Amino acid sequence: MPERLCSNPVWPCAMCGAVSCLSGFSGLDVVIHGSSGCYFYPASLIQTPIHATLIMEEEVIFGAEERLRRVVGEVAGHDRPVAVVQTCVPAVTGEDIGKALDGMEEAFIVDSPGFVGGMEEGYRRAVAALAPTVDPGETGVTIDGLNPVDPFWRGNLLEAERLVSAAGGTVAAAIAAGPLDSLRRCGAAVLQTNPGLACGIGTPAGSLLGIPATKAAFERLADLCDLDVGAVLDEADAAEERIGRATDKYLSRSDPPTVAVFGEAAYTGFVSDALARYLDAEVVVRAPRNGEEAVTSLDEIRDLVLGNKPDLILGSSFEHAVAPDVPYVGITFPQRGRVRLKSRALVGIEGSLALMDDVLNACLEKRGS
Repeated sequence: MPERLCSNPVWPCAMCGAVSCLSGFSGLDVVIHGSSGCYFYPASLIQTPIHATLIMEEEVIFGAEERLRRVVGEVAGHDRPVAVVQTCVPAVTGEDIGKALDGMEEAFIVDSPGFVGGMEEGYRRAVAALAPTVDPGETGVTIDGLNPVDPFWRGNLLEAERLVSAAGGTVAAAIAAGPLDSLRRCGAAVLQTNPGLACGIGTPAGSLLGIPATKAAFERLADLCDLDVGAVLDEADAAEERIGRATDKYLSRSDPPTVAVFGEAAYTGFVSDALARYLDAEVVVRAPRNGEEAVTSLDEIRDLVLGNKPDLILGSSFEHAVAPDVPYVGITFPQRGRVRLKSRALVGIEGSLALMDDVLNACLEKRGS
């Protein structure tokens, strides 16, 4: 079981989810207590500084408590809290990590070895260890569901902040982003960028995945926070009109595409619904990476793509590699061979506009080739 989850190239394990969540906060250092493989995989996905004990074979047998204490001691010299994420090997061998860190008040443990589940489970365990708290006196909004392993997470945060500001509000805290100490003063009203990663605090106003959902969330937010959301609703209506004009023009010359969508469950649902709504697309494959209907086998991905022959694929480098000649839009990790420096959103108004930009351009490029 541990080997299957930790070696799954399509969807990360709980350890990676915990590390990803923790890495989003400033004022916190993250130490992975495990082997080099346990370190390099999340480090390659997250692209933010993290630390590791890099335990050796003999330490698997005789224990790695001394190495752990030394590494945490070195990292703790930065005068920030240190989150130690447990991996499969020390969990299975029964290392007493708490005893190894005895007296190191700046360190705390996140028990999230890979075999306990997928990325979402580890993310939630990390949030629980950080214990975000709603401040009754805080009037700002909490942004929830941000995941640094997601290629859109920075853009999603910026878009959420922009929309809240347009309604005359402020953002009190973001999970998982921003200063660690902001978690002590979360706002009661919560906007979700990914409902699948909801942390469970406060009162949800709704999801920002899609323009209809964004409008509904801000209408609810107006009741929760007494904000003036008229400008956001007007912008949303104007954006849908722009999308409608562009898609009508495309459909006047081309048939609606058949589409295969792969990715995190909430993203897959949003993208599938958006393409059906705006482009009359037929979604022939809707394959979430997580949940009860998760598709995480490379063989299954290949069979779904080649068996359905979609006109357009939305997903990761895995799906693109199966059918490189089919128009493609990246909506989940990994995105290998591509440079992504710009903070690009998938949520909110700008997220829907960007998605339809990418989809229409991909289809037009194929038609013109």
